[in-house]
Amino acid sequence: MSKIIEHFKTLTQIPHCSKEADKLCDFLVGFAKERGYEAEVDEVKNIYIHKGTPRLCLQAHYDMVCMGKAPQIETYEEDGWMKAKDASLGADNAMAIAMMMQLMEEGKVLEYLITSDEEIGLIGANQLAFDLKASYMLNLDSEDEAEVYIGCAGGADITAFRQDSYTEGKGACYEVAVRGLSGGHSGVDIDKNIPSAIKVLGAYLAKQNVTQLVSLYAGERRNSIPANAVAIVRSETVLPNEEAVTARVLDESPDILKEGARIIELINCFRHGVHQMNKSFGIPHTSINLAIISADEKGGMQVETSARAMDMEALEKLTQETVELFETFGLTAKVEDKYPAWKPEVTDFTKLVDKKMQEVFGQSRLMAIHAGLECGVIAQKYPHIKFASIGPTIRYPHSTREMVQLDSVEKTFSVLERIIQAL
Repeated sequence: MSKIIEHFKTLTQIPHCSKEADKLCDFLVGFAKERGYEAEVDEVKNIYIHKGTPRLCLQAHYDMVCMGKAPQIETYEEDGWMKAKDASLGADNAMAIAMMMQLMEEGKVLEYLITSDEEIGLIGANQLAFDLKASYMLNLDSEDEAEVYIGCAGGADITAFRQDSYTEGKGACYEVAVRGLSGGHSGVDIDKNIPSAIKVLGAYLAKQNVTQLVSLYAGERRNSIPANAVAIVRSETVLPNEEAVTARVLDESPDILKEGARIIELINCFRHGVHQMNKSFGIPHTSINLAIISADEKGGMQVETSARAMDMEALEKLTQETVELFETFGLTAKVEDKYPAWKPEVTDFTKLVDKKMQEVFGQSRLMAIHAGLECGVIAQKYPHIKFASIGPTIRYPHSTREMVQLDSVEKTFSVLERIIQAL
């Protein structure tokens, strides 16, 4: 067990934020080759490591969502959990890679598919073209022990833009800020009543009848629930501090955005969060994250959102509704980085994984996840492969609260060993 954790700690010291993970790519290729494996890297930096003629391919991604001080990561342990000081930890998905590294140390005859830039739209998975030989693929990117995932949400990012200009304003100038909210994963945490800094700020401005907006900078990542939002406004009445909101007077008299009032209105009209629940699995069926908004004269108004749904018909409907809302407010909308849902299916492979999970944990559930596992994309490219997904318990990924349960890592690796042995 300690070897896996040591591998993970090594990975935390190699920067691997999305789009900035070349050093980790090079490290993993070298690590594999030193242990007798063949390693290939394609144009988008996906890594394919293999030996012999394996029946099983293990799959994970090697980029991470960098929040707080990340990629500067200082790990520590507390009450059986590993955490990072003021940073996202990157257990999503480096703990999976640490398990792979241990299996490479043991020389297991397996395929390892480690994809790039998963966290910013499954970019690597969408461009896969390796000649995979295994009949089964086990994704290691789910985040609850004793659960076998057999389906996942599809998703799409909807962005919008409109140019704006300044006009004369009235009243005192304020900085109105919401800072340091907990944040979280825009898929698996979207139903956990985590407040969005953008929505909190919008509600405050509407309550105080603020319509004069100078600038707005809010949110961090498309796949993270916003933790911070800061607006510069003008008001002819005194703006008070409220819980989670601070209002600070500035010694300035700036011009205001002509469409500032409409921006505030859009924030309050936008249905951030869960739209519909999936009764079969007790998870959201459709949701959308109002992720990032920026507004000033130079860059205009830019909005970034992340929509998810457990089937493609529902995703198409939610996407179209969002586009129409943006267009109602005079923005030009664009749909980006669309990826398919992975339709839940029970197979001989999912039954095997479920059985091995029960042997270790004493229980197991077949589940679907309201997040974008790469299985849906890869399954379209390799229809002969059967899929399942497992992973250790990780809480609050994509935030500085991210943590992984160490005992869960040990037990999940035991399940993995049993699956390998059975195949």
